[in-house]
Amino acid sequence: MMSYQVTWAAAKLNKNEQSKLIEDGLDVFRDLPELVKRPFAEVDKSYYMYFKFAGLTVQKPQEQGNFMMRVKIPGGIINIKQARHLAAIASEYGHDQIDLTTRQAVQYHWIPFAKLPEIFAGINAVGLTTQGAEGDITRNVIDNPLAGIDPNELFDTRPTVRRVHRLFQGNRDYSNLPRKFKISINSNIYNAGNAEINDLAFVPATKKINGRTVKGFNVKVGGGLGMRPYLGLGLDIFVTRSQVPAVAEAVVQLYRDNGYRRSRSKARLKFLIQDWGVAEFETKLREKVPSLATAGASAVIGWSNGTALGIHEQRQAGYYYVGVSIPAGRLQAADFSAFVDLAEKYGRDEIRFDHSQNLLIPYIAAADLPAVKAAPIFKKFSYKPHNLVDFGTTCTGAEYCNLAYTHTKEIFTPLLKRLDTQFSFDQPVHITLTGCGNGCAHRSVADIGIEGLTAKTKDGQRAEAFKIAVGGSLLAGGHFNEVLKGKLFANQLYGALAALLADYQTQRLANETYYAYFQRLGIDHLQTILDQYLAQAA
Repeated sequence: MMSYQVTWAAAKLNKNEQSKLIEDGLDVFRDLPELVKRPFAEVDKSYYMYFKFAGLTVQKPQEQGNFMMRVKIPGGIINIKQARHLAAIASEYGHDQIDLTTRQAVQYHWIPFAKLPEIFAGINAVGLTTQGAEGDITRNVIDNPLAGIDPNELFDTRPTVRRVHRLFQGNRDYSNLPRKFKISINSNIYNAGNAEINDLAFVPATKKINGRTVKGFNVKVGGGLGMRPYLGLGLDIFVTRSQVPAVAEAVVQLYRDNGYRRSRSKARLKFLIQDWGVAEFETKLREKVPSLATAGASAVIGWSNGTALGIHEQRQAGYYYVGVSIPAGRLQAADFSAFVDLAEKYGRDEIRFDHSQNLLIPYIAAADLPAVKAAPIFKKFSYKPHNLVDFGTTCTGAEYCNLAYTHTKEIFTPLLKRLDTQFSFDQPVHITLTGCGNGCAHRSVADIGIEGLTAKTKDGQRAEAFKIAVGGSLLAGGHFNEVLKGKLFANQLYGALAALLADYQTQRLANETYYAYFQRLGIDHLQTILDQYLAQAA
């Protein structure tokens, strides 16, 4: 039961909001056992939005009754039993595929409607859930992928992530939000939690309190990608670890009670923050949590993109983690099981996921590194991140997604592997491909972001096409990449990217990142490169 008063019932509401006044999103779990007794074709399309609260999206073609299913994994950490069950879901129901997400979770396709109750029962039995993995609710709470083992963190954030996850999980006080709500908690000094693109982010900071230096968090609010991206803005507050749940709850309450519910395209917290301003939002937050100190000294000194690739020493002496590149974030069940076998034999009952669709095996003893490196699975996947394909991310794309204009995963890996035969850089270049403007693959903060759309061919037919944006980063508060003029068809992507990367290769200074190169030469320079390619390709 909920313990708050609905204050928006008399306002002008979109259709989803009107439905949620009648039935809460979490009631989907009550409804499912009866729903699956009938053919999927008998489910009214108005009910489809409730599936999202169970981590489900009706997969295209919708009439077949298959789903994309996402599993919530707070902080991206699972144990061996859970990992084996995730592999089994792929083998038994998901056409042998597991997709890793940009929020440390996993998702599947081809999940059959009639089998949902038994699938959910199996997931729950190993201590995982799909509840709130989608829908107008608090989503998977993300963390530093290396939390607890990271030499570059102020402290271990795993206990805090678990507390915040438990606070909101299944809590009907917060299961009817205007839209999704994303929380990041991170104490890594390289912004491993991608703070600025979350609704609420706790970022590492220190503060002198009563004569001693306290390690805790500063806070940013109102970040988010999508069609109209905004960078999170800093509040003038400092939060100790013990205060995080109270602050998170107060922020979600403010959003629940004041967020916009008339238009879904303007319902995220970022729009409320833009209208109110951070000062007014902070004032209202302090009314709910009055004991907060002013902001501390930020400990952030860079940006890692939440990526943890390669073999590196942990904080724990004598142990290493192995960060493995998973091109396009897609794994076959057998390959995932091979990594689980390695983790079980040489690790410590744990596998992790980062924010760039890759996986990590921590707690490998130094003496076991040669055996791990020699594992047959590393003939197929790399723990040496030197390639464009290792740092790329993609969304699901038109293969399964109802919103995407273009295919993504099928073309992305071959495209970047081809580019890798031509280019080699001493600094990572982050390239993303997303099938529409919703930004699921973090297009707006990529060095080179590719976005799907449609365009007319010479004979007047509509075809899959793309636009390119350059110069994204979350350094120093963030900068969204800037779109270059010109549309490209799929057969032009390689040539256009090769032209842009060739210029970076010849023009970059020693150890210069792509973002620094972009800042130095500017958007007009890169537009000229693309214009020259398009003129030659015409």
